[in-house]
Amino acid sequence: MKPSRRNALTLTAGLVAIPSLAAAAPDALPSRAQAIAAKALTRIAFGSCAKQSKDQPIWEAVLAAKPDLFIFLGDNVYLDTRDPNEMRAKYAQLAEKPGFKKLRETTPILAVWDDHDFGENDAGSDYPMKEEARKIFCDFWGEAAASPRRSRNGIYSAYLFGPVGKRTQIILPDLRFNRSEISSLDLGGKSYSDWEKELAAAGKPVPGPYARNPELKASMLGEDQWRWLEEQLRLPADIRILASSLQVVADFPGWEAWINYAQDHQRLIETIRKTKANGLICLSGDTHYGEVSRLDANVPYPLWDFTSSGLTEVWPVLPPNALRVGQAYRARNFGLIEIGWDKVGGPHLRVDIRGEQGQVALSQSVDLTSLRVGAA
Repeated sequence: MKPSRRNALTLTAGLVAIPSLAAAAPDALPSRAQAIAAKALTRIAFGSCAKQSKDQPIWEAVLAAKPDLFIFLGDNVYLDTRDPNEMRAKYAQLAEKPGFKKLRETTPILAVWDDHDFGENDAGSDYPMKEEARKIFCDFWGEAAASPRRSRNGIYSAYLFGPVGKRTQIILPDLRFNRSEISSLDLGGKSYSDWEKELAAAGKPVPGPYARNPELKASMLGEDQWRWLEEQLRLPADIRILASSLQVVADFPGWEAWINYAQDHQRLIETIRKTKANGLICLSGDTHYGEVSRLDANVPYPLWDFTSSGLTEVWPVLPPNALRVGQAYRARNFGLIEIGWDKVGGPHLRVDIRGEQGQVALSQSVDLTSLRVGAA
């Protein structure tokens, strides 16, 4: 029997169901994560872009960090096919990686997809195999037969961990299933390859080939997911993690990002303000380099985005990002959030981007009291 939303709220994180918020109950956790539902999370690792055909030595460093939870942010495998049998075979390759296998045995995992595990590079709502890809994704990541990720219009999901006063909300939006067509830059008749080489030779940052979609109704999420997201942001939580497959804050890197969809980008900011969703930070993947971005202007409080990519992949050039904090890290990496719940003055976060040997490449501390509507 499929549990009611009210029961899911109680079972997932030991909460008392609130009638007015019953429609906004979090999803029931995948079986491997249920054991930590009541735990105050203190160490959350995250990463993206793990090609199943490559060696993956980085899992040794991830395991040494002893995370309570690992979040896969997308491109967790590179399917790039419309053949379901080939999709399953590529997931099977990932499953046999020794480090991944040990992670799966010892650490609860949450996952969302990006384009390559959706099935095709830069694909959106018109990808014809998205239902097959969804089934294979849900099967691999252990979603129950009754999981709403198998039937709603996308694999978006949200979960709550921990007791009152130390509650972490993790939101995984789906930026593929309903995504409008993406817009391209005018490259003056040149191929992207030639245009890219000219900029690189001149020592300039090299953006990707995409531009802002000018259509006001263009969206990555779609209306149903937007209504769901607003409901989730109204639930009580002390820390909120928006675990996005694409960069949320970065300013026009030219590749896929929230900034390419003006309505989504602005609507997220306004929804945080309207719902008074304090304590939110963003995680993102996709880029094949690590960086930290911060947006201060016209936001309810400073909006941080911590990008970790990739677990196996490294991008050859660095795209522009006017909101980058410090330097980018162009080597294989994973992210680690450390939460100090009992710090004097209130909870405190430290977010690292760590290299393949576990070394800290980038680090940023965030005082949770600064992440309150009206604090910016």
